[in-house]
Amino acid sequence: MIYQANPEERGRLIAGLRELADFLAQNPDVPVPRHTDVLVFPSPGSDAEMFAEIDLIARQIGATASNADSPAGHYSAVRDFGRVHYRAVAIPNRDDENGGG
Repeated sequence: MIYQANPEERGRLIAGLRELADFLAQNPDVPVPRHTDVLVFPSPGSDAEMFAEIDLIARQIGATASNADSPAGHYSAVRDFGRVHYRAVAIPNRDDENGGG
């Protein structure tokens, strides 16, 4: 299972985000949240594999990956764009004590 968009899907997502921004700018009476997250998840694998993917994304977005702010141990990297947060998150496997998935 692939969780990230292929190039065609990526282009459609970016176009949709721009459409949404334009629509909201042109329709000031439409309510919007105070902030929002764009979430990206790694492909399924062992905790070590998923955390390595988050580390790679962290380098690409100029962030530091950590599980410090997560009581559940979610490993994430975040880059803020004003009130929009790009967040890459790996949810550890509950039964993954030795790297098995």
